Amino acid sequence: MKKIVIITGGSKGLGLGLAKEYHKQGYRIISISRSKIERLYSIEQYQCDLSKFENIEPILNEIFLHIDSENTENITLINNAGYLGEVNTIENIIASDINYALSVNLIAPLILTSQFIKHTKNWTSKKQIFNISSGAAVSAYESWAKYCSSKAGLDMMTKVVSKEQEDNLNGVSIVSIYPGVVDTDMQAELRNTPKKQFKKLDKFKDLHEKGQLYSPSYVAKKIYELDMSGKLTNGTILDVRNV
Repeated sequence: MKKIVIITGGSKGLGLGLAKEYHKQGYRIISISRSKIERLYSIEQYQCDLSKFENIEPILNEIFLHIDSENTENITLINNAGYLGEVNTIENIIASDINYALSVNLIAPLILTSQFIKHTKNWTSKKQIFNISSGAAVSAYESWAKYCSSKAGLDMMTKVVSKEQEDNLNGVSIVSIYPGVVDTDMQAELRNTPKKQFKKLDKFKDLHEKGQLYSPSYVAKKIYELDMSGKLTNGTILDVRNV
């Protein structure tokens, strides 16, 4: 197939929404996630715990063994997998949870980006990386130290890699996308946090009660439309709510 999307966390939430949307538009979808969904028989799935960095390079090697570079006109990596973890002030979070969050949210995208660029270095096709970031990258939420820090790091990675790639022949275009507040398992977990651990809890409960959360399918379609519009140019950091 000439158009390919490799996506992390493609088995649920926004990742599943993106997988379905791009598949509907004729793309070959390759999902990397901890869980597999049997009903997604038309989507290729690779099971991988992205917190274990030693798993990532072998998975990418295996994936690219089954991609024909000469028959590929458009290939996109979507770094979507994310982890919120315990919502609490930093002194109350155990070291293993901090490590897991930073591993999934930042270290894995860095490794995946490195491997994607390495594997496609001599390809003449259109090559893109979409980092699913968050407004939390620029807005400090108490009790979200892990998440805010990792998303800020993801945005900086976007800025640095975009500069590295901008003058390269057949360079990779990389962007960060803020999807807004999406109705996912992460939001459900957040609403179950004791208020003493999260001062902004009522804000997120109100968004849910008032039906103001975006559906994964809505955001996925919005991202696809932005992709097709040409607005996702190299180095862009974009909030879907503002376009």
